[in-house]
Amino acid sequence: MSYKNILVLGGTGFIGRRLVERLVAQGCTVCVPTRRRDHARALFVLPTVELVQADIHDPATLRRLLAGRDAVINLVGILHDTGSATRAGLFGGPAYGARFAAAHVELPRALLAACRDRGVTRLLHVGALGASSTGPSGYLRSKGDGERLLLEASGMTTTVFSPSVVFGAGDSFLNLFAGLSALLPVLLMGGTDSRLQPVFVNDLVDAMVHALDRSDTRGQRYEICGPTVYTLGELVRFAARTAGHPRPVIALPDGLAQLLALAFELMPGPTLLSRDNLRSLRADSVASVQPYVPAAELGITPTPLEPQAALYLRGLHPRTRFGGFRARARR
Repeated sequence: MSYKNILVLGGTGFIGRRLVERLVAQGCTVCVPTRRRDHARALFVLPTVELVQADIHDPATLRRLLAGRDAVINLVGILHDTGSATRAGLFGGPAYGARFAAAHVELPRALLAACRDRGVTRLLHVGALGASSTGPSGYLRSKGDGERLLLEASGMTTTVFSPSVVFGAGDSFLNLFAGLSALLPVLLMGGTDSRLQPVFVNDLVDAMVHALDRSDTRGQRYEICGPTVYTLGELVRFAARTAGHPRPVIALPDGLAQLLALAFELMPGPTLLSRDNLRSLRADSVASVQPYVPAAELGITPTPLEPQAALYLRGLHPRTRFGGFRARARR
């Protein structure tokens, strides 16, 4: 690969860990900043990974982290912002919350400035399928603003990947529904008719690694999807059944669903569901052209959901290369 020294923002997350592993396997040196090093223990055993405790939202820190890098990959994203919609849309769309603005707009803007300061022009960014400055939710609007900001930036060679919901061992999507099915006799859901086209995490990572070196991917925004469209209700039933806890899924009208989401927002601990999540479901997360055929330059063939998801929902997922590294390091 021509890009050998890469900064990965969000490298300790679900997608990031797999991407870092793949980059290391390609012979790259990877810098992964994190607020807390103990959150990145899974990366400790990977050779050529530099873990740096840092606040990436600080512009001076970003400039320091980019020194000597060939490329940067931004995976940072958040799903929940239960605050008021006080930040005006960057391109004239409706407002969204301050946390969405900080993660999805202000960070990309600061990253662009730091890249220009350090002479780094190659940037890969993960957005979201359905992201738009005029989308139905703060999440989709802020993601849309961030994607547009990066693609329209002069002097950069940016590639944006816009996936549907991403599944894989350790995901917070199918595993969430499987876990709820073990606790509840009935699953009450809003947005059950919303359509999704889940993509296997390895396919997304493979697409990014293939695209990194290819000049024909620069300035492009790619939809990344799986081969099959499902309703949310179908996916919830599949997760519950496969985990060994088949449960009836009852569709709630929007008003009741919003009240349930508000209750989740007010509960202590991490937010499982927000009202903004429900608003996101008003926009189908599926490829614009069906059947979905990924661009040839991405080098991927979409992986079916059921065989892969069944492995980890049943607790049968085989050891990954991460597991092998950890075993050899006795972790």
